[in-house]
Amino acid sequence: MSAYCNTTQYILRYSDFDFKDELRPSSLLSIAQEAACASADELGFGYDDLKPRALGFIIVNTYCALRRPVRLGETLTAQTWPLPPRHVFFERDYRLLAGGEEVAALASRWCLVDLKTFSLLPPEQIGEAHARCPYRAEKTVEPPSWKIPRIKEGRTVYEMQVRNSHCDHYFHANNAQYADFFFNCFTMEELSARRLTAFQITYVKQAKEGSVLTLIREDVADGAVCEARVDGETVTQFRVWLEGAAS
Repeated sequence: MSAYCNTTQYILRYSDFDFKDELRPSSLLSIAQEAACASADELGFGYDDLKPRALGFIIVNTYCALRRPVRLGETLTAQTWPLPPRHVFFERDYRLLAGGEEVAALASRWCLVDLKTFSLLPPEQIGEAHARCPYRAEKTVEPPSWKIPRIKEGRTVYEMQVRNSHCDHYFHANNAQYADFFFNCFTMEELSARRLTAFQITYVKQAKEGSVLTLIREDVADGAVCEARVDGETVTQFRVWLEGAAS
């Protein structure tokens, strides 16, 4: 019996691409989210399965390694599978292909929560779907660390308010939206001069409609670390790796 893998092909839109005609990181995360949801539906613990029980999955971490940019005109195929859960963490890996070539590899960690209290729940709470799930141990990529260092001497880049268009059915800013929030901490000139090789996001706390996010950036040798803060409290962390000389 072959190892489980959900495989879906995506037709990319013009709006999925940036000023360089390369796939936006936010579009890449949206595709990963769609693939994860399709796989969860297939395995019996998707949104429609859990919603009647007031349960849901909340993403905690995402790490993405980019092999090369995805270019305008290409079609993307996403492969994904769940790894065996560890404590309260449900891990999932992804492989993104363009023309049969691996262009990106992702790893993510999710938590099962009680949607009334947002308390973390063990895998056994999803019952039979967990017991019969064909978990797969294969990893596509390993992040250097799931922990992103805190900013020590950052600078404020901009502020923004979370609006309804940023939010999903859990009434908070959707995980893919944060890629746009954080990459807006960089100029087009900076992003043109250096190649994006990897990025990582840690979701610490929800940001709901009306929350004012302050985006802080601190440059490091191989890229930058950013934070989104609400009233001084960090709600999301970001780490980006950029190849090439910093300006």
